[in-house]
Amino acid sequence: MAEVLVYVDHVDGAVRKPTLELLTLARRLGEPVALALGAGAEATAPALAEHGAVKVVTADAPEFADYLVVPKVDAVQAAYESVSPSAVLFPSSGETKEIAARLAVRIGSGVITDAVDLQAGEEGPVATQSVFAAAYTTTSRITKGTPVITVKPNSAPVEAAPAAGTVEPLTVAFGELATGTKIISRTPRESTGRPELTEAAIVVSGGRGVNGADNFAIIEALADSLGAAVGASRAAVDAGWYPHSHQVGQTGKSVSPQLYIASGISGAIQHRAGMQTSKTIVAVNKDAEAPIFDLVDYGVVGDLFEVVPQLTEEIKARKG
Repeated sequence: MAEVLVYVDHVDGAVRKPTLELLTLARRLGEPVALALGAGAEATAPALAEHGAVKVVTADAPEFADYLVVPKVDAVQAAYESVSPSAVLFPSSGETKEIAARLAVRIGSGVITDAVDLQAGEEGPVATQSVFAAAYTTTSRITKGTPVITVKPNSAPVEAAPAAGTVEPLTVAFGELATGTKIISRTPRESTGRPELTEAAIVVSGGRGVNGADNFAIIEALADSLGAAVGASRAAVDAGWYPHSHQVGQTGKSVSPQLYIASGISGAIQHRAGMQTSKTIVAVNKDAEAPIFDLVDYGVVGDLFEVVPQLTEEIKARKG
């Protein structure tokens, strides 16, 4: 069976959920070979093996942490040349999409970004994408070279499938461009204790109807009762009510959770583009004609300041 190279997103050896989802998709195409780079790379092996990786290729070097993406591109290319995979898969993020694009140029292959599903086809992997502000769903395949594909978080279930997970070190020869852009400082992001927005199974978002930064406490309380991430519309972010890092939409982050709750959000196309692929969508809005109601699975016409606190209390009561 052909091998499929899977790029591992991890933090000091802790594998992030989108990579485990990617292994589920990779098993549809062949035998997953995981590539883990940086500090803690070898520590990823048990989790990767548990979810189907037949091999775990690892490399660590100061260049991965001290410079921007080119050292990682060099490493992925080295792994590609070593493994000769039938496809190369990445979890979608700003960084990994750049790595994927650079790799595709180097190896003369096509690239597909932000796929929401992958299936094996007679002529190679068939990717499903949600495009044009999620107005259309397309299926496509790469016709030149080895397919390079990035996949959005929450596109597949995490499924255990124990495999060998043999660890193999990778030798990487860095090119002249690898040290062209140096990272001179880092500021750790303050942790809220909530899930990462793009990876969360549940997202609760607030919009213009929240009517103020202080009122986002209502949205946060509902999110915390559900173990959810907090999002915001562009209008709320532009008003300074919530940080831009939480913006959901065409100019923010794209999310595809199992449950998306929109409170006080009208449903402009800018916002819909970032959340329309959510599995179940619930909206709370006092305007019965709001465009968001054309999209939802469940809609509540009402004042969010009455509905959302009641929903929060009901959830807490049911959880005991």
